Amino acid sequence: MSAPVRRNADTQGYRHKFGVLGPSTNTIVQPDFDDLRPRGVTNHYSRIVVDNAKAVSNESFMAGAWEISHNTIDAVRGVLTSAPDYLVMGMSAVTFFGGAKGAQQWRKTVEDVAGLGVSTGSEALAAALAAYGGIKKVAFFSPYYPTANAEVRNFLSDYGYETVRDIPLQCPSWTAIAEVDERRAIDTFKALDGDDVDALIQVGTNLSAIRIAAAAETWLGKPVIAINTATYWHALRHNEVTDQIDGFGRLMAEF
Repeated sequence: MSAPVRRNADTQGYRHKFGVLGPSTNTIVQPDFDDLRPRGVTNHYSRIVVDNAKAVSNESFMAGAWEISHNTIDAVRGVLTSAPDYLVMGMSAVTFFGGAKGAQQWRKTVEDVAGLGVSTGSEALAAALAAYGGIKKVAFFSPYYPTANAEVRNFLSDYGYETVRDIPLQCPSWTAIAEVDERRAIDTFKALDGDDVDALIQVGTNLSAIRIAAAAETWLGKPVIAINTATYWHALRHNEVTDQIDGFGRLMAEF
């Protein structure tokens, strides 16, 4: 059932206005989230200003990720001027850092500044895995470097999931992440799959896999979760928007 129309509501966002926070180098989150948007919910993008870091090592990738984190609050303050009723994080790397506790603390810092609830990629992914149910062993890929992948494994472990395999694509810059094409994503999902894993995951919000993951579910016969789908699904469900949307996998269509 659709969420009720709010009194004195925005004429386009009459159900909800989401403030979306994403790095200034990220060109994927905005169109991905708009593709997932049901009628009456609007997305208002605020850019977290960051240089196009040349992530050519573990160290420079992590430094760039922390730069994004440190600049997030300014973007939050900017988007609050549009009077959103909820925030959605369009970047995921730092939300995995420090395991479940680190993710919780990071979200709370943003919520304390905004005075609003926030959906983050890491916690949305955990909620998505729980929604499918019966998942114990996973495999994932990212555009990250190995040190950041280790943080994702640690986070998943805190929620009881064993990572059997993971692949860091080690993209050479922030903008290069958006250049990972469908063929490479498909080949990477295939490389991750096996009888020893219950679900496949893609993390890294500047890599578009919302349709590829949905297609992969049909030919792999198991849950395949893209981080952007999970994050937006979490924001919708947290706000009692229960529209079932086809074309983006079982998560959006069934849960």
